[in-house]
Amino acid sequence: MPSVVGLLEQRELGARRRVDELREEADRIQAELAVAEREWKEWAIACSRVGEVLAPADESGQDQARAEGTVPAAVEQTGKTPQASEAARAKSQVPVWRQGLAWSALSVDYQRILKVLADRARLGQGPVTCQEMAAEFGMDVVPARVEALRSKAKRLVARGWLAELAPGRFPLAQGVAGPVGGS
Repeated sequence: MPSVVGLLEQRELGARRRVDELREEADRIQAELAVAEREWKEWAIACSRVGEVLAPADESGQDQARAEGTVPAAVEQTGKTPQASEAARAKSQVPVWRQGLAWSALSVDYQRILKVLADRARLGQGPVTCQEMAAEFGMDVVPARVEALRSKAKRLVARGWLAELAPGRFPLAQGVAGPVGGS
C-alpha cells in the first residue's frame, strides 16, 4: 500500500508538470501576441500614412505637425490640447512610442517602470527583471505582483517603450530616454 506522503508527492509532481506546461503555452502565446501586435502596428502606421497623403491640406499647419508626429493623439482626435490632469490617467492605454512622445502620455505605473529603467541605464546597470522591479517599488515579491509588473513590461515592449533582449530582462528601448521626451 502506498504511503500518504508518496501519494502527496506524486500529486505535487503532476501539478508542477501542469504548471510548467501552462507556462510554456503562455510564453508561446505571448510571443505570438507580440508578433501580431507588431504586424497590427505596422498596418496602423500604413493606414495613417495613406490617410495623411490623401487628406486635404490644412492651412493651420496641423497636417505638417501630424506628419512629423508632433501632435498628440488626443489633439488629433478632439482638436484641442488636453489639460495636464488628462495627460496620464490611472487606467489609460499605452500609446505606441514615437520620437518626441513624453512620458506623461503614460499612466503613473508605467512612468515608474520607465524611471527605474532610465536610472539603471544612467548608472550602467543594464536590464532589470520584474522581481527586481517589485523589490525596487517596495512591493512584496510574490507571483501576483511580479506577474502584474511583467504584464505592464510586456505591454511597454509591444508598444516600443521597452525592449526584451533576453527573456524576462527589460531595458529601455533604443531612442527612449528621459521623462521629458522620447529622445
